[in-house]
Amino acid sequence: MANSILGIPTLPAFFSIFLLIYLFAYFVVFRNWGPKHRPEASSCLISLAHGPTAAIMSIYSILQSHKAPTFASPNDTLQNTILEFSIAYFFLDLLHYLLFFPSDVLFILHHLATLYVFTTCRYVVHHGANAILVLLFLAEITSGCQNVWTLASYRRADSPAAAKLYDFLSPRFYVFYSVFRGFLGPLFMFKLGLFYASGAAEPKIPRWAWVSWMVVILIAIGLSILWVLNLWIDWHRNRVQKKER
Repeated sequence: MANSILGIPTLPAFFSIFLLIYLFAYFVVFRNWGPKHRPEASSCLISLAHGPTAAIMSIYSILQSHKAPTFASPNDTLQNTILEFSIAYFFLDLLHYLLFFPSDVLFILHHLATLYVFTTCRYVVHHGANAILVLLFLAEITSGCQNVWTLASYRRADSPAAAKLYDFLSPRFYVFYSVFRGFLGPLFMFKLGLFYASGAAEPKIPRWAWVSWMVVILIAIGLSILWVLNLWIDWHRNRVQKKER
């Protein structure tokens, strides 16, 4: 049975909310920004609306359970709502990339892969959201800091305050991101992989589902590690160059 908000199914309701935020950002908040950064900044604003909220809801869902759920437990109503909340965000952001940045294949594939995991968990398998929401928490807990850092990077060439904020946030954000995406994420995936490989998830979660989820998530984590590693390399190179001047 579909969840609803005031009688409106949650998925279209959440999509409408994110769309309104995006349009408000594009036509009001960032209306004076350049043609490249205006849509990018609008995407950041809906990410700010999604990320911290999804992280809080996910950890609340995990902690409030009175039973001891396994990684193959049936999805409850709150978990399905969180999945739909994230599906709505990723679908709108996917449309954003297809419209404004169709050549950004990596982000488009990332969003398609994420949507695959969320939609199959929510609408096909109906089990396993507990593990997916742990991963969602680990991914989105860094979102607020990342989006502020990204917005500052867009304006740092024109604004000394933005440049100062960017320089301040960079190493702190890299550490924050590295801990959650580079250490805790792989650690949890190892634990989850042992659970799936033991056969404890079957038949509630079919093998095709958990294998495909593992492949998609491991690739995403690997790309995240490469991304932050490149950021660390650039940061170190810039520090060396400043000292040599």
